[in-house]
Amino acid sequence: MSADLLNEPLLVTGSYDHTIRVWQPYSSLCIRNMQHIDSQVNSLDISPKRNMLAACGYQHIRLYDLNSNYPVVNFEGVLKNVTRVGFQEDGKWMYTGGEDGKVRIWDMSSPSPACKRIFDCQSPVNAVCLLPNQVELLIAHQGGGIYLWDVKSDQHDHLLPEVECSIQDVAVSPNGAYMAAINNKGNCFIWTLTSWSGSPGQETQLTRSEAKLKIQAHEKYALRCKFSPDSSLLVTCSGDCTARIYNTDNWTLHAELRIDRYWMWDAAFNNDSKYLFTASSDSLARLWRIDTKTVEREYTGHLKAVTALAFRDEPIRSNTDTTGTGLSSTH
Repeated sequence: MSADLLNEPLLVTGSYDHTIRVWQPYSSLCIRNMQHIDSQVNSLDISPKRNMLAACGYQHIRLYDLNSNYPVVNFEGVLKNVTRVGFQEDGKWMYTGGEDGKVRIWDMSSPSPACKRIFDCQSPVNAVCLLPNQVELLIAHQGGGIYLWDVKSDQHDHLLPEVECSIQDVAVSPNGAYMAAINNKGNCFIWTLTSWSGSPGQETQLTRSEAKLKIQAHEKYALRCKFSPDSSLLVTCSGDCTARIYNTDNWTLHAELRIDRYWMWDAAFNNDSKYLFTASSDSLARLWRIDTKTVEREYTGHLKAVTALAFRDEPIRSNTDTTGTGLSSTH
């Protein structure tokens, strides 16, 4: 990958075919194909400096240099399925969660990152999400609950929105106003969030959550939920072949994106929240224009289900683009 590409938008896809592909998202050109040996890809995240890629799967967490095809770090000491990975906004640390019930904080300040903190959920972890304050993590687990953990103070709280279910994913809006979670019954739960602010010198308290509503988002198994960069939309993905997008001002359905027969595994908005990338079990990733519900691009090359997406956008210009999004009208 050239230095120029590091300043352009990047789409990364991971699959059950044990590969990771890096794309120029607005041309559908695959610019790198990396092997993720011995494991499917469950989750991906691009580092804030856009030079590294974190990937996790069965008993594996790997850090790839986006200029090469090979991992530069293999994280040791993880068991079972690792389900989620993500970076703190400055890249100082990385978090992972997995089916061993543990969430780990990895210090990224040295060439050999070490695990500095562990939170034990006593239940397999399906998802981990970092709040905009960069100190609190939300942890969704198969026991049906969500932990809020302050990494610095080690304070924590627990929510149980619905009994006898598994929380599959949890997300926070970039403006910090809302939290969303989805479960294996297709239900989506929404909370309003309030940051606690006390007097100087007082111990910081955890962010407060207040239950707002429950949405029957899907007819069956839900997989992912994610807010748009402008916090105006929430997307949910499911085994019912759809990605559904909701307005966050009134929580009404804004759009339904549907494919035939295949699970929708993951999704990511572009920077202006007008387009959505999706990953599905028909081995394709797609770029949708939300207002028309049409597919603008398809990303072909994986041999099995595409299960994870990572996307970082930068403003780009195109001769055929008049919207400022970098997207032309041609397929």
